[in-house]
Amino acid sequence: MDTVSLTGKELAAAINADTKVRAAVLTASGTAPRLALIVANDDPASAWYVNSLRKAAERIGIACETVDLGADATVAAIRAELEAHSAAASTDAIMLQTPLPAGITLDDVSSSIAATKDVDGVSPLSLGLLASGLEGFVPATSEAVVELLKQHQIMLSGRNVTVVGRSNIVGKPLAQLLLAENATVTIAHSRTADLPSVTATADIVVAAAGRIGLVTGKHIREGAVVVDVGTNEAPDGKIVGDVEADSVRAKASALSPVPGGVGPVTTALLMRHVVTAAENARRA
Repeated sequence: MDTVSLTGKELAAAINADTKVRAAVLTASGTAPRLALIVANDDPASAWYVNSLRKAAERIGIACETVDLGADATVAAIRAELEAHSAAASTDAIMLQTPLPAGITLDDVSSSIAATKDVDGVSPLSLGLLASGLEGFVPATSEAVVELLKQHQIMLSGRNVTVVGRSNIVGKPLAQLLLAENATVTIAHSRTADLPSVTATADIVVAAAGRIGLVTGKHIREGAVVVDVGTNEAPDGKIVGDVEADSVRAKASALSPVPGGVGPVTTALLMRHVVTAAENARRA
């Protein structure tokens, strides 16, 4: 089967072009959009991602401040930093980079991010707005999956979609976004009994569990669409997804690559959220 590659680079470029124009308007009116990146780890992969976000922001025309609290930061220290930036008029948007220090979860600190600046949609309030169908920032990775499918003209309404992964930053919010597109959604995960029997009934499978090669050819039906959200470091240092690409390509009608699929769109949407937050702040 000739499997279509659901690449995200063209979509990301289009989003970035529009966002850059909007950022320039804000800068010309007085101040550039400003993003605060809060980091509390010494993880090399995280450092690479933070650097890539800084470069993306620079290309768009977004001022980016990185605050490194260190891998031994306490809950109180992280909360205090998030609250300070939430209150600061000079900060338009806030992102808290993961992983967090040992023993600290996103749930412990994310409520300290003001919803109006929570451009990655991780706070309980942001997630509640999404679940209620109200306006707010949604997790960019989840939004990227939906936008990527739409870009490649893959219908969602009435389709059976299985999301493999139940995190608050991808799986659960993605299910809400898919429901809003009138898809019928099943959430599965690494502990689902007989996972292949669940995923094999789906028109679209989204792999977002963070486990290398979790979804294989035996997990999907002939002609299914597969979106790979995974970004895992393989033993050889390469970035690979949650999908065993070779076996899946033998059956899937479309598959998103890793890298080059969901990732570029996620970053582009984050930058768009930053500019939207800045626009909203100027109007307030």
